[in-house]
Amino acid sequence: MAELTESGARTVRLRPPRHRIERKAVLWWMVQAIAFPGVLLAASVIVYAWWEDARPWLAVAVIGLAVVTVLTAFVEPFWRYAVHRWEATDEAVYALTGWVVREWRVAPISRIQTVDAVRGPIEQMLGLSTLRVTTASSKGAINIGGLDKDVAADIADRLTVITQQTPGDAT
Repeated sequence: MAELTESGARTVRLRPPRHRIERKAVLWWMVQAIAFPGVLLAASVIVYAWWEDARPWLAVAVIGLAVVTVLTAFVEPFWRYAVHRWEATDEAVYALTGWVVREWRVAPISRIQTVDAVRGPIEQMLGLSTLRVTTASSKGAINIGGLDKDVAADIADRLTVITQQTPGDAT
């Protein structure tokens, strides 16, 4: 929501974004969470089965890795879905992300430099996309993952039009 200051300048107030990401993002995050730890867990189990001398210390590693894999694959995605929010207005792009450390960001339209819709292989299979809004901030781009691919493309197009009409040099 934009407000006018005493000097007549427009400011953007940090507020909670309104929209949820797609429910399919939970599956996307599950696959990501299982990919690396799952391979590591499988390799550890194979080594455990073949190398008898390593079993005492490897058992602890296998159990620990299994617990971490289960938590990141079956708890984190649902928690992230519950807390992630986004919104793109004519004044700013808002994003609320994180499952342990919450990050709440706003990028005023005048600060936007580029807008991209990025789709990795798993996102493509699920019909999802990540909207990447690059700004002049040292913090880096705002990434809104888990959007429907058509929604992300529409927002990218809309933000491109809005930023071209917004005065300023995005720095």
